[in-house]
Amino acid sequence: MEHVPALDEDLKKTLGPATAKVLAEQLGLHTALDLLHHYPRRYAERGELTSLAELADQIDEHVTVVAQVADARILTFNGGRGKRLEVTITDGSGRLQLVFFGAGVHKPHKDLLPGTRAMFAGKVGMFNRKLQLSHPAYEPLGQDASDRDAATAFANQLIPIYPACAKLESWKIAKCVDAVLPSAQDAVDPLPAALREGRGLVPLTEALLKIHRPGTKADIEDARQRLKWDEAFVLQVALARRRHADSQLPAVARRPVPGGLLDSFDAKLPFTLTQGQRTVSKEIFDDLATEHPMHRLLQGEVGSGKTMVALRAMLAVVDSGGQAAMLAPTEVLAQQHHRSITEMMGELAEGGMLGGSDQGTKVVLLTGSMGMPARRRALLDLVTGEAGIVIGTHALIEDKVQFHDLGLVVVDEQHRFGVEQRDALRSKGKQPPHLLVMTATPIPRTVAMTVFGDLETSVLDQLPAGRSPIATHVVPSKDKPHFLARAWERVREEVDKGHQAYVVCPRIGDGEDDPKKKAAEDDGDKRPPLAVVEIAEQLTRGPLAGTSVEVLHGRMDPADKDDVMRRFAAGEVKVLVATTVIEVGVNVPNSTVMVIMDADRFGVSQLHQLRGRVGRGSAPGLCLLVSEMHEASPARARLAAVAATLDGFELSRIDLEQRREGDVLGQAQSGVRSSLRMLAVIEDEEVIAEAREEATRVVAEDPALEGLPGLRTALDALLDTEREQYLEKG
Repeated sequence: MEHVPALDEDLKKTLGPATAKVLAEQLGLHTALDLLHHYPRRYAERGELTSLAELADQIDEHVTVVAQVADARILTFNGGRGKRLEVTITDGSGRLQLVFFGAGVHKPHKDLLPGTRAMFAGKVGMFNRKLQLSHPAYEPLGQDASDRDAATAFANQLIPIYPACAKLESWKIAKCVDAVLPSAQDAVDPLPAALREGRGLVPLTEALLKIHRPGTKADIEDARQRLKWDEAFVLQVALARRRHADSQLPAVARRPVPGGLLDSFDAKLPFTLTQGQRTVSKEIFDDLATEHPMHRLLQGEVGSGKTMVALRAMLAVVDSGGQAAMLAPTEVLAQQHHRSITEMMGELAEGGMLGGSDQGTKVVLLTGSMGMPARRRALLDLVTGEAGIVIGTHALIEDKVQFHDLGLVVVDEQHRFGVEQRDALRSKGKQPPHLLVMTATPIPRTVAMTVFGDLETSVLDQLPAGRSPIATHVVPSKDKPHFLARAWERVREEVDKGHQAYVVCPRIGDGEDDPKKKAAEDDGDKRPPLAVVEIAEQLTRGPLAGTSVEVLHGRMDPADKDDVMRRFAAGEVKVLVATTVIEVGVNVPNSTVMVIMDADRFGVSQLHQLRGRVGRGSAPGLCLLVSEMHEASPARARLAAVAATLDGFELSRIDLEQRREGDVLGQAQSGVRSSLRMLAVIEDEEVIAEAREEATRVVAEDPALEGLPGLRTALDALLDTEREQYLEKG
C-alpha cells in the first residue's frame, strides 16, 4: 500500500528536502494540509486557449499560459558566435514571444515545433515595446506518439493553474499536490453536520479533491462554495467566541448624572447635534449603562463629527465618577485632539483650577516626548483621579501609567493599533473598561463583519450643517504641464482671499529617506517620489514666492511639529507642505485647498482621508490630485474614482476591489499570510453574513465547542500565535 502522508507531516518527508524548502520559503507551505489548502488560481481547458491578451497588466509577474507554437526560428548575432531562439506562441486572443539564448536553444528548438501545445511559465517582461517571456519553463501537453493515451485522458481535463513562484512552476506544484492528495481523506471537517446538510454543502474531503482535480466546472463550483463556508464560518466563530467572552466580563455601569458635566457641556454647544450624532450617542449611552463592557466600532465619514460623539461619551463616564482615555496613533493627532477637546469644553476642562468650572474636570495630554515635569504632573493627575480625561499616544500603555478608575477607552484610528495594545490599555481598569473604537476610513459592511466582528457597529454618515462640498480634480502634470501651473495659481488665489492650503507629498526628503533606495523599490527607472523638503523649496522660490510656506513631517522634533501646527491653526502659516501626518484629525476650518503631489502613490481611502482636511468651514473645498501617470493606467482610473465621488463607503469598496484580499485584512502590515484563500470579502457578502448568524448561534449553544471537536481543531489552526493578532488588524 502506498504511503499516505499525515496532514501535519512535514513536506520534506513526502516531497524531499529541496522541493519542501522552496514551498516553505517562497509560498509559506510547510505541511500536507498547507499544500491541500493552496488552491488553484484558475483552470485552463485543453480545448480553450488561455488569454495572452491579459498579460499587459502583469508585467514583472510570474504567469502560466497554455498556448500553441505558431513559429520558431534561430537567429545569430555577434558575427554568428551567439544564438537566440525566438518562439511565437498564440492562443487566439493574442501572440507572445519567447526567447532562449546560448547553449539553451537546442532542446526547446527540438521540443517546440509549430503546432505544439504546451504550458509555459515565466516572468512577463518587455523588450522593444513587446511583451516576452525570457527562458520560460515549459511542459508540452502530450502530443508525441508515445504520449497518446495520456493525451486522450488529458483532452477533457481541466488543468489547475496554481499560484507559483520562479523556482517552482504551476505544473510542478500540481505534482506535489498529487503526492499529498490521498491524505485529504483524513481532513477533519470543521462544519457541524447539521449546518453542512442544511446548506447542501459537500463534505470537506470531497471539496479538496474537487478543487484540485475537478472533472467538470460544476465540481469546481461545489468545492468553492464549500471552502468559502469553511473560511467564513471558522473566522466568524473565532469572533463570536471573543464577543461571547467579553459579554461575560463584569463592568461598572456608567450613566451621566442629570445636571452634571455632560448637561453643562451640551448647554454651551453653539450648534445642534445632527440626527446621526444623536442616534449613535444613544446607542453608546445604552451600552455604557450595562454591567458588561461595551465594545463598539464608531465609523463615519471624514468630518461627520465622531470626536464630538466620543467626547460626550467620555463626559458621561466622568459624570459617573470614572475616567476616560483616548488613544491616538501619532503625537500630532494626540495634540490636535487635546487642543480641540479643551477648546470645545472651555472652562469645563479646567476642573480644580483657578477660574475653572465647579463641575469641570482636568483634561491632560500624555505623549512620549513630553518633558519630565509635565509628564510627572500628568501621571499624578491620573492616579489621583484629578484628571477625568487623558489623551495620549502609545505612552498611555506603559507600565508606570496608572488610573484612579478607568471607565472608558476610546481608540482613534483602530487600524494603526494591534489587539495587544488595545488590551494593554484595557487591563489598566480595576474592572474591564468600556471600549469605543473610532475609524474615519469607512468600511464596507462585509469587512466590518470580518475584521471587526467582535464589535457592535455604529455608522455616522451625515455631515454636520455648515460643511462645504469639496470639488476634486485630477491634474495630469506630464501631459498638461500648464494644468499644474494653474493649480499653483489657484493656491495663491485662495491665500489672497485669506484662506490656507495643504500640499501633500509621499516622501520627506531630508536625506534620511535615500532616493536611490526609493528608486530601487520602485519599478525600474521610475523617478523617486516627490519630497516635502524639495517641493517646499521650489514653491518658496517659484509659484508661491512671498507666501509663508512651512513644512511638517514625522521626523521633526515634537515641539517643532506642535509649533508649526499651532501657527497653521492660528492662520500665521498660509501653506503647509506635509507628509500624510495630516491624514487624520487635523482640523483647520480656514483651509480650503489641498494639492496632493504624486497622488497615484496613495491608496483610494488615504486620498479620501486627506481630502477631508479641507472644506471644514463655510468656504467650499478644492482638492487637486497631481499625477504623471498615463491617462489609460489603472492608477489614473483610481484617481478618477476619487474625483467622481465624495462617498467614502463607495470609495472603500472600490479600494478593496482593486487590492488583494490579504491587504484588506491587514496582512500586508502584520506580515502574516491571510487565512482567506477562497473567500473574497467584497463579493461574498451573503456567505459572510450567513456564517456570522450561524456562528453566533453555535457559540451561544456551546461556547466551549465541546460537541464540535472538528471546529475546535480548525480554530486552533486559525488562531496559532501569529494569527491571534490577525483578528483585529483591520
